[in-house]
Amino acid sequence: MTATENAPLVICGHGMVAQRLIEQLVANGHPFSKIVVFNGEPVSAYNRIQLSSLLANEITETDLVLKPDDWFSQHRIQVHNHTPVTRIDVEQRQVETAHGHVQPYSKLILATGSSPSTLGIPGEGLDGALMFRSLADTRAMIEKAGNYQRAVVIGGGFLGLEAAEGLRARGMAVTVLHRSNRILNRQLDPTSGGMLKRLLERRGLNILTGYAPKALLGKKQVRAVQLQDDTVLATDLVVIATGIAPSTKLAAAAGLRCDRGICVDRQMRTSDSSIYALGECSQFGNETFGLVEPGFHQAQVLAEHLCRHEDDQGFKPVEIPTRLKISGIPIYSCGRVEPGPDTQTIQWRDGPKHRYGRLFIEQDRLVGALLLGDTANGAWYTDLIRSAQDITDYRSAIAFGKPYCEAAA
Repeated sequence: MTATENAPLVICGHGMVAQRLIEQLVANGHPFSKIVVFNGEPVSAYNRIQLSSLLANEITETDLVLKPDDWFSQHRIQVHNHTPVTRIDVEQRQVETAHGHVQPYSKLILATGSSPSTLGIPGEGLDGALMFRSLADTRAMIEKAGNYQRAVVIGGGFLGLEAAEGLRARGMAVTVLHRSNRILNRQLDPTSGGMLKRLLERRGLNILTGYAPKALLGKKQVRAVQLQDDTVLATDLVVIATGIAPSTKLAAAAGLRCDRGICVDRQMRTSDSSIYALGECSQFGNETFGLVEPGFHQAQVLAEHLCRHEDDQGFKPVEIPTRLKISGIPIYSCGRVEPGPDTQTIQWRDGPKHRYGRLFIEQDRLVGALLLGDTANGAWYTDLIRSAQDITDYRSAIAFGKPYCEAAA
């Protein structure tokens, strides 16, 4: 396949999914004369998943690097860090950056990611009120942890709990506020959520469920969090981890079709046939994507399409499991986490060993699974959920895992 002269591929954003796309394009022998990447962050793509380990002082920043700088130059890839794209001209097929640089494109990829959700309450702009989303956020949290003693993390999802554990590991006294009646309410049921809460409290976290902030208090520096019942919690640092929203502003301003995310088809095309989107900024059907795994699948699909592979099958969402390890406690969740009117469940619990499992079954098919403490069978349960195969023959033994079921067959 010959390169097309003067027809650069332009990518807006350089997160993990954009980097996976670039690597797939290189591996598949892409047809572009060069690839130009505009990155809003000050550093090239890094392992965002490991930011919590960096915060907890378990790794260093060098461990986050995905590819060395010379790898990009070797493969005719220009990366412009700290250079966000501010405008897309779809008529002229060119983009304009914040520095006024104009770059034509033959194909344009939007990998703009997502933005942290805000609380919409007074005081969010105070010094010491931070998000936990980027390397810059993590650096700021590490600096604050070295100078202060108390932190409040707002949000008891996996990102909030990882932030809380990281700050606790740095020596801070940490309180987690969560609006729901249980932490990880999207991944765990009430029983497992309660077990995890007690385990984390034994390790030193203070967790308040069923509470929501009303305001952040202070003049310049945040000094306290006021709750809806007017309780005031003194603090030196507030971390807001209440979710994300797809970054669609650039695409919407260019006239591309957007809903919650940038709307794409199975080949990741937007409403403009020369522009594509993938990762957290994209929306396929009614789904948006907050995890990296579907973004990696999208990157593979798009790379095959751009390299004109005839066997390109297009993107098809599948159930994505959540796998976490918080304070050494492994957690797995996939599919349904609450029973419906026709759902049957298999449940087990080992209190002394802090293990819990629950399987959700409908019409003799596994539709959901959650595990706490022992997640060895998680991958098998994921396969069963995705394949929707009949489990009648081994239903009575399914809680014991695949090897046991195969031995009993």
